[in-house]
Order: sequence, then C-alpha cells, then structure tokens
Amino acid sequence: MKKSELVYRELLRSFIEEKKAVFTQLGLANALGISLSTVNNALQPLRSMGAVRVKRRSFEIVNARKILYYWASARSLEKDIIYKTRADMDISEIEKRMPPQAVFAAYTAYKFRFKDAPADYSEVYVYCSSDGLREVARRFPQGNALNPNVFVLRKDFADNKMPLANIFVDLWNLKEWYARDFLKALEGKLGGILA
Repeated sequence: MKKSELVYRELLRSFIEEKKAVFTQLGLANALGISLSTVNNALQPLRSMGAVRVKRRSFEIVNARKILYYWASARSLEKDIIYKTRADMDISEIEKRMPPQAVFAAYTAYKFRFKDAPADYSEVYVYCSSDGLREVARRFPQGNALNPNVFVLRKDFADNKMPLANIFVDLWNLKEWYARDFLKALEGKLGGILA
C-alpha cells in the first residue's frame, strides 16, 4: 500500500470508528511513522476536492465519502498480494484453518463483522506479516496459480481489527460479480456514518 493510502485509511478509520474529524499533519505523520511531507502530499487532492478543510493549526474532514471513494479509486489491491494459491476445500474450512496472525479482509471480513454474507463467495483474502505468511503457506501450500482462492496481502497495520473503510476499499477493487453485492450492503451500513 502506498504511504498516501496509509493516511486515507487512518483518516477514515478515525472518522468512522472513533467519530474523530479534526487532525494535525504532524500528529498523523507521527502516528503512522511517515514524513510530514508525505502527509501533506496525501492531503493535497483531498483539499482540492473539498473533502478536508485546512485550518491554521489543524485540518478537518468535511466529506468522508469523498475520501473513501478517492482512496477506493487509487487503491491497487493486486500490487499488495504477496502470496496466492488454490485450496480445494470449502470457504468455511479455509477460514477455519487460517492462522491467528491472519487478519481477514474483503468478503470474510464483512461476514465476520456483520454476521452476514450478502452473497456466496469463493475466495479468502487475508492480511499477514511475514510470520503469518509463512504459516499460511505451510497450511495452504503453493498450488494451482491459475485459479487461486487464497490470497495474502502485505499487512501494514499494527492491530488485528480490519477498519470498515479498508473492507470497503478492498471490496471495491475485486472483480468478482458478488463483490458488488457486498459493496452495496456495506454502502448501506456506512450511509448514515458518512452522511
């Protein structure tokens, strides 16, 4: 994930899950371990589209929906895939066999977060650090690369809770027809939050 995307994820996570709308560039840079210039550059398009309002010593989110869709359009999920394979078993079995270090993304993240799945799905996406990746590869050895159904993405966040905005952006970037059903359901859940 690009460093600018870390900024978008943190802004949206804070806004959606903590109801926080006011930030400082220095505070974001320190929290994310990135440079102040990276934060400034990431905010430039958000300023231009009126998604954030810059004040003297801080800035404020004024349209989180614009930030979410901007990030979704900028995201390249494919570039963050560090491992993929085929596991010839039911999706629920793949999910059960995932190591505890794996953080579910996309379809599974939605299903576990909301105790619901708007459609059947046939892929499991997880975020893992290098230790988690080794364990996933041990449990799901390299197989048919032409039709994979297990995908590991590079984990670049500390905790093991997938932010709602990250679930949305990952779903936005998936090409399967049922991603649309998940997106529509998640848009409904985010509608009141982002209004």
